[in-house]
Amino acid sequence: MKTDLFFYTGTGNSLWTARTVANELGNAELIPMLWATGNPIQSQADTIGIIFPVHIWGLPQQVITFVNSLAIDTSKYYFALAVNAGQVAATLLQLKKLMKSRGLFLSSGFDIFMPSNYIPWGGPGPEDKRMRRINDAKKKINKISSMIAEKERRPVEKGPLWQNILFSWFYKFSFPYIPTMDKSFWVDDKCNTCSICKKICPCGNIDLNAGKPIWLHHCEQCLACIQWCPKEAIQYGKRTPRYERYHHPEVTLEDIITISRKPSRSGKEEAILQNRKSST
Repeated sequence: MKTDLFFYTGTGNSLWTARTVANELGNAELIPMLWATGNPIQSQADTIGIIFPVHIWGLPQQVITFVNSLAIDTSKYYFALAVNAGQVAATLLQLKKLMKSRGLFLSSGFDIFMPSNYIPWGGPGPEDKRMRRINDAKKKINKISSMIAEKERRPVEKGPLWQNILFSWFYKFSFPYIPTMDKSFWVDDKCNTCSICKKICPCGNIDLNAGKPIWLHHCEQCLACIQWCPKEAIQYGKRTPRYERYHHPEVTLEDIITISRKPSRSGKEEAILQNRKSST
């Protein structure tokens, strides 16, 4: 069985998840959604994984764009892993509905509980608690990988009914405003004009003015810029200066920069090879 794992990541939780799945399944390629080109997007694999973070209790725009560009092939087995900080809500139901509207069937979808990277609401919590979440996620991925290998069809995982209703409403209300939510970002005097924020933004939403970041109002709220800033100079609102930053401990800045480059075919193959090595 050959598997293509298409993933979207900002602070590394989803990249780590994709690597862990690849290590469990074997014969799997990690492909950033940013690199998925062509209209429609084709894959030679017989199994396709869609791995992504939950944004405001729903699908990020990057994932919606990717799914809407997938070639329609009903012979493939599709599964999804929704990475979240404890409230997957109806995200996987939303994905299943979106895929169904295009003639695709999501055979299984799983909730992967990881440390929070949504710093506007606080830091990631104590390190021991973060590591327990990561270790528990690894155990779950080990368990569900056998289901994926057997191409099992299972109901997608979801939150309780009240959460699905309330948070789905909040997602639908908020979604049109997400691109301009970057107006709450600002940079303090610790900025050393390294330009890392611009290099890692997955949607090209950051430009530089005198070497310092400015946001261009097509944000996706992945928070890569604030979490990876080496000087912790990027802030969001009034509270983040006192909050601890977070990115997955097994993901490096070089990984994120590589993913954000949208390389040529040869560069893409080399980076995929490196990701394979990192997953072993």
